[in-house]
Parts: sequence; C-alpha cells; structure tokens
Amino acid sequence: MAALALGAAAAFAFAASGASRSASGGPIRVVAAENFWGSIASQLGGSRVQVTSIVTNPATDPHDYEPTAIDARALAGARLAIVNGIGYDPWASKLLAANPVDGRIDLDVGDLVSLRPGANTHRWYSPADVHRVIGAIAADLAKLDPTHATSYRGRQARFETTGLARYKRLIATIRRRYHGVPVGASESIFVPLARALRLDLLTPSSFLEAISEGTDPTTGDIATVDHQVARRQIRVWVLNGQNSTPDVARITDAARKKGIPVTTITETLSPPAATFEAWQARQLEALAAALHRATGR
Repeated sequence: MAALALGAAAAFAFAASGASRSASGGPIRVVAAENFWGSIASQLGGSRVQVTSIVTNPATDPHDYEPTAIDARALAGARLAIVNGIGYDPWASKLLAANPVDGRIDLDVGDLVSLRPGANTHRWYSPADVHRVIGAIAADLAKLDPTHATSYRGRQARFETTGLARYKRLIATIRRRYHGVPVGASESIFVPLARALRLDLLTPSSFLEAISEGTDPTTGDIATVDHQVARRQIRVWVLNGQNSTPDVARITDAARKKGIPVTTITETLSPPAATFEAWQARQLEALAAALHRATGR
C-alpha cells in the first residue's frame, strides 16, 4: 500500500516528538480509524485528549478506504490508537505495525470482543460491544494518565448513564414492542443490531455478507430476497446508505413500491459532526417509526 511506504520515515519522527509532548503534560493524542469510535473517545477524555478520526466522510465506504501519508503520521503519533479490526480496517492495523512506538496503546475492538476476520465486523452496531469498548477506552486513558484516572471513570459513568440514556431507552422499547417482527436488510451491518433488538432478519446471511464484502450475491439469494419483498414477507427494509449496488437499489425500489417502509443506516457518523449517541438514536428513532408504520404497534 502506497501510504505505508510514503509515510513510514516521517511517521517515526512524528511519533517520537508527539509522544514526548503528550507525556510532558499536553493532551493525550488519540487516533481512531473510524469516527464512531473517535466520538466515544472524545467524550470519555474531554479536554484531556486530542482526538483525530481518519474515516469521517459518510459518503466513503470504510472497507475501501485508501490511507494517506498523513494518516500514517497521525497513527504513529498516537498514544492511544483505536482500530475496529476483524478485517474491517486492515490498512489501519498495517500502519500501526509498520510504526511501533513504545508506550502507545493499540486498542483493537475485534481483539477486545474476541472476534477474528470472518466474523461480523460492525461491532458499533452491537450495544453490548459498544459498552465493552467504552470501558476499554476509559481504562486505557487511565493507564496513560493515571493522575486523572478518577476523572476518566467519572466521565465513563456519566456517558453510560446520561449520554447513552436515549440510545438505551430506544433499544429497550424496540426490543419490547417489535420483537420477532420480520425485516430485511441490504447488508450485514444490520445483523448485530437486529439481534440486539430481537427482530427476525429474514435476508439470507450469504446475501448480506456478499454485499458487505463487495462481491456478487448468488442468483438464488437474489431470488429469495426478491420473493420476500414481492410477498411482503418482510415488514421493513433496512438500507446501508453507504454501500449500495444495482441489486440493492432495485430491491429497495421494489420494497417502496410494495409499501414496505425503508429506513437507512450508515457506517460512519452522519452528519460527520454528530456524536455517536445522537447518530445512533436518530437511526433507532427512524427504525422505530418504520416498524410502527408497518405493524401499527
């Protein structure tokens, strides 16, 4: 990858200077490969952290992101680097491996939740995994800045009880009111959330994975999804707005024509300036509204 070669030499020098400045009392440099994790780190660290997120554009598919030399320097200069892992952002893990820095903490979400490539990568759509990441980030900040460990624990408690209150309330409401409702989705990003909400996701897993990985779904899977829409076997269609294909566009259009509510989710914060919890709550509210239209509940 070009950025690995272009940024390597500069990144080593940048890392040394950045680490020394952070250690001398400045804000902790935190770099997140994706802005959903970056948003959480920023809120847990407050003014004691300086957070940079690499993938921020909601029009960008993070699977296909091509890092730059600037990205390499940013990761090398971090004291805490957060990557999603599980094969979702391999470019970030390669950049970290190419620029090892003493004292830097590398938080790989896949490793934290004990998942390997081949598992569903979209862990920020798993409420249980989100809470584990919150705890890990707060603990890592406390390790890097033990003098203010109590502050990080306090911010974690407030974030989990107050910051995420609407997010958690919506999850509980949807789970209680719409459990078992059959739904369809354009790709595997929705799988962890569907499970958490106890919705019945009927779309074949092989179709979901093919769209997520950028490969062609089988004709059999396409026929199954078409049949589910045509017979209104699904009550809501969940579309990943950052990853559409001609097949997905056609199916989405067919769902609308059949009167099946369509709701959209994205891979990264939308708008980019949103917080993690505001973004997720807005999507959950839209999903709840679609489920209400479909079921009358």
